[in-house]
Amino acid sequence: MKISIITVCWNSEKYLKTAIESILDQTYKDIEYIIVDGGSSDGTLDIIKHYEPLFNGRMKWISEKDNGIYDAMNKGIKMCSGEIIGLLNSDDFYTSNASLKKIVESFEEKRVDAVYADLYYVKEENTDKIVRKWKTGDKKDFLSGWHPAHPTFFVKKSVYDQLGLFDLKYRIAADFEIMLRFLEHAKISSYYLPEFILKMRLGGESNRSFSNIKKGKEEILHAFRKHDIEVPFYYPYKRWMAKIYQYF
Repeated sequence: MKISIITVCWNSEKYLKTAIESILDQTYKDIEYIIVDGGSSDGTLDIIKHYEPLFNGRMKWISEKDNGIYDAMNKGIKMCSGEIIGLLNSDDFYTSNASLKKIVESFEEKRVDAVYADLYYVKEENTDKIVRKWKTGDKKDFLSGWHPAHPTFFVKKSVYDQLGLFDLKYRIAADFEIMLRFLEHAKISSYYLPEFILKMRLGGESNRSFSNIKKGKEEILHAFRKHDIEVPFYYPYKRWMAKIYQYF
């Protein structure tokens, strides 16, 4: 199965090399790599152009203004030709050169629509320092506080074609909404791969400020309402308990 990996970036020269090299290092070679740049003014484009020949025609990229990270992700999905689509942030990287091989094998063996796994949160400057673990576990109810780590969430392209792309009304929690839509509302088939396949540097968009945290919470509640899921009063407690559990 061909797998398409999308990296969205903007002025990402600091860590982009690490993300790109983690793709090049993969033992699974039927990979299409797509970079969607938001019109960087630093050395990002020079890095992309440097690595492009090493992919031997397996890389596509564009650089243009976008309407935020999820708009850029939608552009990338539309460019994909692989059967499986995954997203790799510009400052993240795979933990092993066999990470994508294990993902594809899971799709082939389990015959599912989506595969998700675990990730490590690491220090920005010292990626050997694990700050927190996101061990997703087998599928549970989203109202229990459970949901996959989005960077480990791989989905068949046919699912995006059928159920739609990221909803741009959500500026912070569009990743939560799309997983809720696919897994909880549409109930696509999925498989949990109990492997830490990715390292994610701390400092995501949803946690950069109190206003973003508040906005993200509001968007999550809106996503439940959008899909006619009644949210009980104890949901925030369940969600925070699930987050705290990741430290152990």
